[in-house]
Amino acid sequence: MKGLEGKTAIVTGGSSGIGQAIAIRLGHEGVNVAVNYVGPPEGADVTKDAIDRGVDLCMREVEAAGARAVLVEADVSKEDEVEAMFKQVESEFGTADFLVNNAGIQISEDSHALDPSAFDRVLSVNLRGSFLCAQQAIRQLLAEDRAGAIVNVSSVHQVIPKPKFLSYSVSKGGMQNLTRTLALEYAGRSIRVNGLGPGATITPINRAWVDDPVKREMVERHIPMRRAGDAEEMAAATAFLLSDEAAYITGQTLFVDGGLTLYPSFETTWSSE
Repeated sequence: MKGLEGKTAIVTGGSSGIGQAIAIRLGHEGVNVAVNYVGPPEGADVTKDAIDRGVDLCMREVEAAGARAVLVEADVSKEDEVEAMFKQVESEFGTADFLVNNAGIQISEDSHALDPSAFDRVLSVNLRGSFLCAQQAIRQLLAEDRAGAIVNVSSVHQVIPKPKFLSYSVSKGGMQNLTRTLALEYAGRSIRVNGLGPGATITPINRAWVDDPVKREMVERHIPMRRAGDAEEMAAATAFLLSDEAAYITGQTLFVDGGLTLYPSFETTWSSE
């Protein structure tokens, strides 16, 4: 795609799933990619192995495509670690042209039983983390008077309520206005900010329903296209939003959801005619 080759991108949460697919796709487009990840809690060996495998695959795929890759560990909810990450990338590649805010977590719990600390943690990673990374990216671009682009990976749940996932839905609703406000504020400085709204997507974190025929059918019957998306489809849309092909697009969320945000319950006649 136009305007990607030779540029540099930071992709947060790039060790698996959508983030990994985005990093690999950008690498195939000739973008140098800084792959961000955060280590697992102490003692979580299975998680550590999964992260290590994901990071290794991502790095190899990007470099096999002819682009350069660097690994940057940082908890995006922590300001000092975000600052250190951007400094590391700057020393390796120079100022990043693109930022993909993909890192995110979710916690399932009835809202009346949700621990406030769990609510805070989800917002801290998903929303505060996106703000901190966007702030650093914009500061660097402004300092050099350079154009750039940011994609915030949100969700259909920025507009569709998700019971038992209150903190996740709130964080994604906030990301919508984070995207729109930053887009408006910096449009005149040639910094575009858009959102990506994935629907149900086949990723390792969703194996519980992906590999269960009954659960998968329950998910996919709510989707007008009658199938879940895959991470590569999300990556393609992200590459488009970062590219010069989308040079006149800012402040928008592109829903890649098979029609999930089209109110699928209204697919059949419901009114009294």
